[in-house]
Amino acid sequence: MQGSAGAPKPLVTYVIMAVVLVIVLGLRMRSVGRERPLKVGRLWIIPAIYLAVAVAFFVMTPPARPLEWGLSLIALALGAAVGWQRGRLIHIAVDPATEAVRMKQSMLGFLFIVVLVALKMGMRSMPGFGNNGLLHMSPQGLTDILVALMLGLLGMQRVEMFLRARRLLAEARQS
Repeated sequence: MQGSAGAPKPLVTYVIMAVVLVIVLGLRMRSVGRERPLKVGRLWIIPAIYLAVAVAFFVMTPPARPLEWGLSLIALALGAAVGWQRGRLIHIAVDPATEAVRMKQSMLGFLFIVVLVALKMGMRSMPGFGNNGLLHMSPQGLTDILVALMLGLLGMQRVEMFLRARRLLAEARQS
């Protein structure tokens, strides 16, 4: 007999994850291409919250081995590079008359996130990860790496958007 009555079947788990992913991406897709106000002074809030969470993660349960520290730093740098690129894909415009800053997520930026989510989901089912897998890392070590990756991604995306919005505002004030 396979599994117990209370244990979810793997197929059911994948179907539930796929349905949730389709719903979330569908809701997110509605805002693609639609302009919305960009509050330049508030771009620091989400990265600051995530930084606090990441610091708490690393302080409460630091990576156990030097390999995990090194991979976390690499993930932070990789996340920063990906975040900078993602920030560049977001269209930012300034109305010269009112100096209102507006943003519009591009379809390419949206697809960028879809690919990242697909890669993350695919890694879950990949053999070779985890305690006895290819990297011989604990789930906590893998979590630390993902936290560092997301910190770099969210932080640098907002930094790029802030710098570009500030430059566009300065240009609008000069003309």
